[in-house]
Formats: sequence, structure tokens, C-alpha cells
Amino acid sequence: MATQIPITARTIQSFFTPLVACVMSFIVTSLLSTVVFADEKPATTVEKDNVPDVNDSGKVLRHTVFFAFKNESSDADIQKVVDAFRALPSKIDSIVDFEWGINNSPEKLNDGFTHCFVVTFRHEGGRDLYLPHPAHKDFVEVLKPHMEKVFVIDYWGDQRQKKLDKPLRHAVFFRFKKDAPERAIIAVEDAFLALPDKIDAIKGFEWGTNHSTENHDDGFTHCFMVTFADEAGRAAYLPHPAHKEFVRLLPPILEAPRVLDFYATK
Repeated sequence: MATQIPITARTIQSFFTPLVACVMSFIVTSLLSTVVFADEKPATTVEKDNVPDVNDSGKVLRHTVFFAFKNESSDADIQKVVDAFRALPSKIDSIVDFEWGINNSPEKLNDGFTHCFVVTFRHEGGRDLYLPHPAHKDFVEVLKPHMEKVFVIDYWGDQRQKKLDKPLRHAVFFRFKKDAPERAIIAVEDAFLALPDKIDAIKGFEWGTNHSTENHDDGFTHCFMVTFADEAGRAAYLPHPAHKEFVRLLPPILEAPRVLDFYATK
């Protein structure tokens, strides 16, 4: 026969007190964990040098920078600026590619700019690390005494572009009229995009709209980066019927073009 245990208030209290304490402990621990993790940064936040090695979209951010120097600045002064800029990739990890050159466009549409630089980041987070970086700030101090003006356009380029030993970059920028219809601008974009299939001299092509945060774009919104193997390629491109046909689309809606060509060196 089973022994019966009398059920009393003390018996109930002795049974439930440990259970309540266990439950309360679990709740308090969960709340503390929530508070701790709420203060942590999201996993997507880019920390100092925590820059991902890949961009799932296949795109990279091109930071294109062009300088016009003061007349009184000597060749040696300008070379110091160039050398300081070229040193940045060894000091700032978020720079994944760098190239520069001196304008050699025959079109005389460079607006006084002579020196061209293209800094590549995997994403905007890389640029956000670069701009306030101490090494970049030191470079700006070298630059300021000699810079007459600066032009900056950032756009999304294609990291799968064909590599050439020393490509000739043909950088074209458009500032459209304020009343230009959107459909007409899209027609220009599509027509430019079609040129690589029509002109064999084009060895590389990418384009995008401006995403710079620095307000040095002079109102230009579109960048087209055309690549030739050499000046002979450019000489075949400029008078090509397909290029001329494209150019005829521009006058009704284009306020100003800006063009700089340079042999890209590291």
C-alpha cells in the first residue's frame, strides 16, 4: 500500500519555491543578454579595417579625382603631390586598386584639369574609411598649397574589366541641361553603352552616375570610362561612324561635356 503524504501549504511552498527561482533566473539572464546585444553594432557595420574582400554584385566603387595645379607650382611640387597620392594604397587597406596619368586628350575638353587619378574601393564602406583616414588627411596637406581646383566623380564600375598592361583611359563626363527629358538621357546612356559592340577599338567600357559625397562634381552626373589599347585605338574611335552618330544625340540635351584621357599607370 502506498504511503500518503499530507498536502499542506508548507509542502506546496517547498515544491514551488525552487521552480520559481529557476524561472526568474532564466528571465533575468535573457533580459541582460538583450541589453548587452542591443548595445552591440550590427554585423553589417564596417569597422576600421574589416573590409570584405568581395562584392557580391560584381561592382566596385571608382573614385575618380582630377586636379588642376597653380601656375606658380613647379614640376617638382606637382611630382611631390603625385608621389604622395601614389603612396596611399600602401597606407590604406580599403584601396583595392589605384591608377593615375596625365591628360593627353586631343579634344581640349578638359577644362584645365591635367592630372587624373582613379582610386577603387570594393564598396562605399571602403571609401568611408579612406576619406577621414590620417594618411589621406596628410596627403591633402601636401596637395592644398598647389591645387587650383579639383573635380571628383564616384561611380560603380565593373571589377571584371579586361586587364591591359598600360591602357589608355578615355574618361567622359556629361552635365545635362536642367530641362532634359529623362527619356532622352536614357537614350544617350543606351547609345553610349552600345558603342563597344560597334567599334572594335574599344577594349573596355564601364559607366555610372555620380555617387560622390564630396560636392566637387561641378554639376556633372554621368561618367563613361572607355578603354583603348593605345592612341591608335582612340584615333580609330573618334571619327568612327558609330561614334559620330552617337554624338549627334547630345546637343539638344547636353549642357557641357568634360573629357580627360590618360595612360593608366600604378
